[in-house]
Amino acid sequence: MAGRIRRSDIDEVRSRVNIADIVGDYVTLKSAGVGSMKGLCPFHDERSPSFHVRPQVGFYHCFGCGEGGDVFTFLQKMDHMTFAESVERLAARIGYTLTYEDGGPAVDQGNRRRLLAANEAAEQFFRSQLATPEAEPARRFLGERGFDAAAAERFGVGYAPNAYDAVGSHLRARGFTPDEIVAAGLQGQGDRSPYDRFRGRLIWPIRDTTGATLGFGARRLLESDTGPKYLNTPETAVYHKAKVLYGLDLAKRDIARGKQTVVVEGYTDVMACHLAGVTTAVATCGTAFGGDHITMIRRVMGDTDNADTTQLGEVIFTFDPDEAGQKAASRAFADEQRFAAQTFVAVAPDGLDPCDLRLERGDEAVRQLVSTRRPMFEFMIRRQLDQFDLETVEGRVAAVRAAAPVVARIRDRALSSGYVRQVAGWIGVDTADVQRAVSAASRTAPAADARGRDARTAPAASGPAGQPGVGRPGDAPPPAAGAAPSRPGESAAGGVPAAPAIGLAQLPNDPVTRLERELLMALLQHPEDVPRDRAQRALATAFSQPALATVRDALIAAFEHYGTAHWARMVSEEAPAAFAPLVTQLAIAPLPVRDDHVAEYCAGITTSLIERDLLRRKAELLGALQRTDQTADPARYRELQTQLMAIEGERRRMRGDL
Repeated sequence: MAGRIRRSDIDEVRSRVNIADIVGDYVTLKSAGVGSMKGLCPFHDERSPSFHVRPQVGFYHCFGCGEGGDVFTFLQKMDHMTFAESVERLAARIGYTLTYEDGGPAVDQGNRRRLLAANEAAEQFFRSQLATPEAEPARRFLGERGFDAAAAERFGVGYAPNAYDAVGSHLRARGFTPDEIVAAGLQGQGDRSPYDRFRGRLIWPIRDTTGATLGFGARRLLESDTGPKYLNTPETAVYHKAKVLYGLDLAKRDIARGKQTVVVEGYTDVMACHLAGVTTAVATCGTAFGGDHITMIRRVMGDTDNADTTQLGEVIFTFDPDEAGQKAASRAFADEQRFAAQTFVAVAPDGLDPCDLRLERGDEAVRQLVSTRRPMFEFMIRRQLDQFDLETVEGRVAAVRAAAPVVARIRDRALSSGYVRQVAGWIGVDTADVQRAVSAASRTAPAADARGRDARTAPAASGPAGQPGVGRPGDAPPPAAGAAPSRPGESAAGGVPAAPAIGLAQLPNDPVTRLERELLMALLQHPEDVPRDRAQRALATAFSQPALATVRDALIAAFEHYGTAHWARMVSEEAPAAFAPLVTQLAIAPLPVRDDHVAEYCAGITTSLIERDLLRRKAELLGALQRTDQTADPARYRELQTQLMAIEGERRRMRGDL
């Protein structure tokens, strides 16, 4: 009978893994205050970072789209795996041996792990085959393009034998079933039996940002091969060509560090760039560069809006000068404004791609290609102007009309004005003529917001309170994209009553609520700075905000875990399901204090709340004392006086602690 992973093992893996390291494989994170990090959300498109990670409590939360959870939740949502698979992946990462209840194996609720394992085994097989006599055409192909054995090893290049069932038999011998091999895209299903998809071809492994092999790209070598020049893994449960970039696993660190990405057109171009020192190069895999690729690059670059254009990143496209390359340039330009980064185009002399450029002119020529890139807008304007004879009046008028829509798309006003003057000079007309054409083109273009995006498709605002994108206190979070509106108390899935989730954005912003909110944030995020007795005393106070009072009750219920690595998670588990997101947000939201004043802040916020409660109780006792007849009930009168003295004494002790 299959067993489940023991709870103690799950907790152990969670405590040993730094959630920032795992999230960092997908998102570039930067410091966001005391113990907090932030970056662009991987679950929705945004231009200003609202995705926060707090390693100390082990949670992440996006204040834009509402996604949140722990490290297991993150992997489940990012890589579409089951809970058990996420635990097993992290256990393997840290070298921890899991045990299972009933002594059985883990429940295999999905095949993602098996498909990744099959791809990994196939990659090792292909790489080993590159050294065989049969692979001489593959080695010759690499050598003719300037790649030696060390380069092949660096990029995991291999060779698929020209046989009907070479990789299939190899994988079956290692315990993979025929169905798993086909599901991984390594074999196709023939009329009688499966057959190897890649035969007699040079092989490149295509990996995700964590280095897991998702699929392969294969280059034709033999004249007898009548298939396409390049053949990729088909769509599988783990490989989606529109959502992968070849070389991103190797380039991501330098992309994040240098805030630059170079987009080339092929596997050998990526290899040539990296070997020449341009280690930020990536390529698409058998599909055009599109929206999902933009999202991936922006996430890794940390591509956010910045008023200082000198601090923006760079995305540099290389295009072949042929018709296909020109179409690719047009597609890239159509999506240019989805980047906050500045976009450029690099075109090699004589129409050489980076691989041929390196082969003919050396590594320095590849570096020079990137360093002499031209702004995307200049490149596209020049393309428009090249279509017309500027020696004629008719040609100049047509050129102005063709260039105007390109200039009209420039979101930086100063840059737009500069291009108006530049275009006038290139064409040989008055600046006013170009400006009128640009203004006319702007009026006919789709309405756009201040950052140049189509306002009809601009994503909902997001971010912590007071930052761009955050809903005002009391606003409900926007529905998920594509979700049908539902009546209060009903789920969108069919009218089944469901408790609406509570979040920070729905709380009022009055001083009392802020005090209670920040007390809970301090206790969840920095229990080491609030002694247990002080924390218990603060939690014993009366909360006026109902949602925060419910969370306070969850803290009390989980208090035996106060200060442990599992503290925030145990509070989340004690809270009602509808309040769990609020616990996560309280554990993640940045505290309004500098790093070097955390302890002082935590002491001050707990003291303020306790003093507020003491003042409330004092007022109640004074009222009761006034209503008590000292002569008729002297004992009650003395008891109230004693309580008042005790409260005043506690207030003085509290002030003495500061």
